[in-house]
Amino acid sequence: MKTPAILIAILAILIGIVPYFFNCQYDGKALTLANGRQVPMKCYWTAQAALVVAVPLLVVGVMMAFSQRRETMRALTILGAILGLFAILLPTQLIGVCQHAGASCNLVMKPALIFMGVLVISISLVSLVISERRAELIP
Repeated sequence: MKTPAILIAILAILIGIVPYFFNCQYDGKALTLANGRQVPMKCYWTAQAALVVAVPLLVVGVMMAFSQRRETMRALTILGAILGLFAILLPTQLIGVCQHAGASCNLVMKPALIFMGVLVISISLVSLVISERRAELIP
């Protein structure tokens, strides 16, 4: 069960890093308010929230690598799947990204978070099935 754990840890690191470099704030763009003040766009806040999802997901991956008990593995894989779902929901439903189709957040960050979230969910569910079957085989 070390391979899925390593894959989840790598994906967690990517979920935390990719949005940081592919948002409008990093590109030097911001919303200018009527009073002249500039504020970050939605994609900046999505990148910040992705980091909040990535840190516990990294912990889940590390703990999965050292987990021996079936109940612990079950809880970790379910938590991994939930965090993967949040990685998908951040750019699509919860916070979102900029409306400009050519922005880096639309071209890179949103598809990357969706793809990595789907991978995390898939790996977590496969790990859940494998751990449940393996525990049944061992008396």
